[in-house]
Amino acid sequence: MNLFSPIITGIFLGGLYAVIGLGLSLVFGVMKLVNLAHGAFVVFGSYLGLALLIAFGLDPILALILIVPTAFILGYCIQKFLVNRAYQLGTEPALLITYGISIILANLYQQIFSPYFKSLVTDYSVKGLSIGPYSVPLIYVLDFIVCFIAMLLLHWLLNKTYIGLSIRCAVQDPVAAKLMGISIEHVYALTLGISLSFASLAGVFLGLTFPFNPVSSFTYLFIAFGVVVIGGLGSMTGTFIGGIVLGLSQTLAAYFLGIGLQTFVGFIVIFIMLAIRPQGIFGVKE
Repeated sequence: MNLFSPIITGIFLGGLYAVIGLGLSLVFGVMKLVNLAHGAFVVFGSYLGLALLIAFGLDPILALILIVPTAFILGYCIQKFLVNRAYQLGTEPALLITYGISIILANLYQQIFSPYFKSLVTDYSVKGLSIGPYSVPLIYVLDFIVCFIAMLLLHWLLNKTYIGLSIRCAVQDPVAAKLMGISIEHVYALTLGISLSFASLAGVFLGLTFPFNPVSSFTYLFIAFGVVVIGGLGSMTGTFIGGIVLGLSQTLAAYFLGIGLQTFVGFIVIFIMLAIRPQGIFGVKE
């Protein structure tokens, strides 16, 4: 029995899952809002990368220079002009708005790109990397590297910049933040913009790793939920660990039980975590 290949693949895949959950965890940590449109914006990165690849032959990784700022501006505008107004009435109306956005985007993807599966195919997305006598897809290694870059970038943003200071102040004491001249609505808009930037980044690398279609929006929303449920909502470290746990559970399930049961086993792991520790591994029990 050789477990090296499924274990190393699961760890690399878990890094990608962590990037998917990073933005969802950030929004919940700041606004206590579960963004049900998160998966749709992950797929937004995939489809925008596909459009730029087809129209201009632009490499998907290079296209991030355009994709990430576009996602940030879109997220900022959605929060500022739509979700913030609903958020004043409570989290439930804001939750319904994000769900409505996810449905609209999924149908928009289907109308523009068709319901069929697409992929971001490049030279490096189909190459393998030899690790001793074993071989793993090169794109899985790139996924894991991007995970570390994304987490370091978010850590720097939250701890070393004025934007991050504003966000942390708004989380710890909104009243004091307002008295210091910080606009909570502006902070929330920045937060969703940053969240969707990371979602679109994850979407590009998911498109390079797996085929995607409009329904993938809900698949990736489930993955993001799974990551933050296992690791703990609002915890960056927990998001990383949650991604690794979910990735390993799926690859090991595929190895022992067959690929058809890997998603089912992922559900079981999430349910067990909810039963044993609802706040997640690194979450704080309120």
